Amino acid sequence: MNKQLIALSLNDTSFPPVSGALDEPDGLLAVGGDLSPERLISAYQQAIFPWFSEGDPILWWSPSERAIINPTQVHISKSMAKFIRQTSLTITVNYAFSEVVNACALPRKTQAETWISPAIKAAYQELHQLGVAHSIEIWNDQDLVGGLYGVNIGGVFCGESMFHQQTNASKLAFIALCRHFAKHQGQLVDCQMVTTHLQSLGVTGNSRENFVKQLKQHAKKNINNSCWNKQKISL
Repeated sequence: MNKQLIALSLNDTSFPPVSGALDEPDGLLAVGGDLSPERLISAYQQAIFPWFSEGDPILWWSPSERAIINPTQVHISKSMAKFIRQTSLTITVNYAFSEVVNACALPRKTQAETWISPAIKAAYQELHQLGVAHSIEIWNDQDLVGGLYGVNIGGVFCGESMFHQQTNASKLAFIALCRHFAKHQGQLVDCQMVTTHLQSLGVTGNSRENFVKQLKQHAKKNINNSCWNKQKISL
């Protein structure tokens, strides 16, 4: 099959089939369009997400391998279980969405730049205001020391990024997300790309084809309405 990179129109929020994503670079599907809520929601419903550097055209991806986890199967190591029992850190939902995104956007030690540009921040803030994007926060007293954010599509939570400024804070945020999402009938957490950090928490790789099937299966399921209310939670 001869695969070609598709240029998106500003006047049409549709995407080409993900089966047409390039093999190299793996998963690159389309370029252009915009970051409107309609287009972003449509993308997540079809196993597509944006990822590009500031100043570059918008790039849309659907990699051949997808990192996923059933939230009921999140792995908690013995050392992490001990940390959870003893920690004084607190966990909240949707207390500080923009602050979490800003913290995720800070360059990492191993990265010279961030892909979370001002345009990405504004787009996901709009999704948050529409009740589609959500955050988990980890606090040390009044200090935000960890968290994550992502997009909720029915019974699927599509994670976008996480950060930590204190040991175990991002792991705590991820475990809290899984436990909280499962409690409210969430079915699947999409982590996009497999990493060692995510694998230690029980995340596994799945083929794009299988992920698309799971997404179709769960995307129209309703979770408990109270899931994304602003709240404190505990493990």
